[in-house]
Amino acid sequence: MNKAYVTGVGMIPFAKPGASAPYHLMAAEAARAALQDAGIDYADIEQAYVGYVYGDSTCGQKALYGVGMSGIPIVNVNNNCSTGSTALFLARQAIASGALECVLVLGFEQMSPGALGSVFTDRPTPFDDFDAVTDRLVGKPEIPLALRYFGGAGLAHMEKYGTPLEAFAQIRAKASRHAVNNPLALFKKEVTAQDVLDAPMIWPGVMTRLMACPPTCGAAAAVLVSEEFARKRGLRSDVFIASQAMTTDRASTFEANDMMRLVGYEMSREAANKVYQQAGIGPEDLDVVELHDCFAHNELITYEALGLCPEGGADKFIREGDNTYGGKVVTNPSGGLLSKGHPLGATGLAQCFELTHQLRGSAGARQVDNARTALQHNLGLGGACVVTLYQSA
Repeated sequence: MNKAYVTGVGMIPFAKPGASAPYHLMAAEAARAALQDAGIDYADIEQAYVGYVYGDSTCGQKALYGVGMSGIPIVNVNNNCSTGSTALFLARQAIASGALECVLVLGFEQMSPGALGSVFTDRPTPFDDFDAVTDRLVGKPEIPLALRYFGGAGLAHMEKYGTPLEAFAQIRAKASRHAVNNPLALFKKEVTAQDVLDAPMIWPGVMTRLMACPPTCGAAAAVLVSEEFARKRGLRSDVFIASQAMTTDRASTFEANDMMRLVGYEMSREAANKVYQQAGIGPEDLDVVELHDCFAHNELITYEALGLCPEGGADKFIREGDNTYGGKVVTNPSGGLLSKGHPLGATGLAQCFELTHQLRGSAGARQVDNARTALQHNLGLGGACVVTLYQSA
């Protein structure tokens, strides 16, 4: 299998719905930035994988036609919140197999204000089974679906391990401290754990408003190349994908009567274990992690799913500062989804952007000292999880 090198990345500042350019302009800007960073032209791209969730078919073509019209295959990808990393997964496979040498990966989203919801209401949704389990385990049908899924998972962790609400507040406060140094983040204001606890309560005893990521518009992109292509063209080859895995739900997602499994704990653990095995390393070897913190609750349970701490050990992991600078592994130096924002199709590529700069040593004030091994975790309910391990060459 050929190595896939991340030779170029691009990202635009994320913005609130209504405050951004239309999707095709955002996407084209991010794609051009990745091409410029790579030092190549659009004519060099052999194929493109373009991810978005909310939009008509072939929006990927609309986005890239503004960059170039070279007749290449453009594949549109939709895998809920893991869309961007699913497109990355497909591009990496194409390079690894030897089928392609130079691929563009692009993700974008033009979102609407408010909580996520179904667009097509005249047919069964992929969340019918998720709703049935959630209704049985936690109720709360008046709460928007994403909030009760992840809030229910956080509540399950609280009840099982005695995790305090303050642990989720500490995660949100940590995200804000990191985002202060990220000019591309949506929220750059630092907040304390007490500020988070004092925010409006959207699920009493379980979640405040600041513990949830906001709907966001934005775009990000990456250029992947083979080692031979990089050598022939004199492109940078200092960051490569060492291993990668994608998982989907098993029967236990619905049969275990466990809200943490319902929101992807098992998918995350399985994907991470596959990645560690492929690369011949363990979680103790990681320097930096960008994980899917759509809610502070999901960041907490993901610490355990990725093996960053033992099961039931997340609260201690947080209290001892092992999730930030000076601790065991820096998580979400970008500020994560909680501060950076979560434009669904762009999120996985924004994580790739951050980790590529961390491994290049070009992350500025966010730089993790001597970062050489980085893990990306991107989760979409319905469901799919992609875990990607990057290393510096």
